[in-house]
Amino acid sequence: MSHYYETVVLQGHIIDSLMLAKVLDLIVMMGGTFDLEDVCIGKTREQSSSARIVIRAASKSLLDEILHAIQPHGASIERETDCRTESAPADGILPDTFYATTHLPTQIRLVGRWLDVDRIEMDLAIVVNKEGSAARTIPMGDVRRGDQIVVGREGVRVIPLQRPQERDVFGFMESQVSAERPHGHVIADIAARMRHLRDQHRQGQVDAKVLLAGGPAIIHAGGRESLTWLIEQGYVHVLFCGNALAAHDMEADLYGTSLGYGLMAGRAVPHGHEHHLRTINRIRAIGSIETAVRSGVVKHGIMAACIRQAVPVVMAGTIRDDGPLPGVITDSVQAQNAMRALIPGISLALLVASTLHSIATGNLLPATVPTLCVDLNPSVPTKLADRGSFQAVGLVMDAASFLSELAGSLGRRP
Repeated sequence: MSHYYETVVLQGHIIDSLMLAKVLDLIVMMGGTFDLEDVCIGKTREQSSSARIVIRAASKSLLDEILHAIQPHGASIERETDCRTESAPADGILPDTFYATTHLPTQIRLVGRWLDVDRIEMDLAIVVNKEGSAARTIPMGDVRRGDQIVVGREGVRVIPLQRPQERDVFGFMESQVSAERPHGHVIADIAARMRHLRDQHRQGQVDAKVLLAGGPAIIHAGGRESLTWLIEQGYVHVLFCGNALAAHDMEADLYGTSLGYGLMAGRAVPHGHEHHLRTINRIRAIGSIETAVRSGVVKHGIMAACIRQAVPVVMAGTIRDDGPLPGVITDSVQAQNAMRALIPGISLALLVASTLHSIATGNLLPATVPTLCVDLNPSVPTKLADRGSFQAVGLVMDAASFLSELAGSLGRRP
């Protein structure tokens, strides 16, 4: 006998985006039951639909678990009450029952009206300003004693992604790309988006930026020239990387090698394993990558293109870095904050050949940002999806081939 119940509502394109089916399936799978009431189905693609669902469960804890599971699919509790807040007990400490965000658009109800939560990102808390007129996400480490933090689930609603109008690779139910499937149409769709965003960016639209997060395999595999061209032509507006990509990019310019491997010779060169160290040492002596480019020491490549095109670069360090280069942020929290500061305005994210940077960037991105994860290892896009970045399309191929084909689709000649 199910003694505990709650009524939830779903609104939007709940039929063609399969939201209603997903919610009902979750309720049953988790051991609950439902009564489907007041279903109104839109007659055209443009019209929205709605449904009222009474969920029943054998215990209060099971009911809470079901409500938690279906919330990301747009199910909100029908009885509208204001959200609850509690004061943070100490710096860097959240109340025990704080609401943990998803990366979907989120609203909270304050004084009878719904407010958008700014800077939405997964796995953060929500802080309400002192006036009670605005809300934003906040990382745990940035919380200060007395901050008003949203707790519980009442007065919080999540707005699910709707089926997009565009019928490209980011269309609903088309995001799973395996190594066995052709990838030409994926790259063509990405190129079309990048061309459109470049036009908008040049017209001054602030939310038309393309982000690329990449690893050193871009250099090792031979994708350096293609990525340099994309930056020079204005197709990439923000770059996230580590110490290695920058070091090997400039090593290629100074020595013609990447990790000691001759890019033109096609073989390891004598003492080549020292080249990245000598590159880092030289840049450290000069003082900065920008100075090395402006003075003509570093003439070509990805970092040179970023400096000349004024593309912001965040280099996040790791424990295995050599040097590191000037400008590498060795404090991981500071690096995360620097990356987070550049997320607003991103309309397309390309995560290329870097497990750590792909997952880190994916965690920072709102679900509304179309994302492509490219890696030879199929486990990388899988890990990204498993961590909640379900908007990411996975493309299993090497970085150089992807960047070369992408640049070719955008007009680069071999």
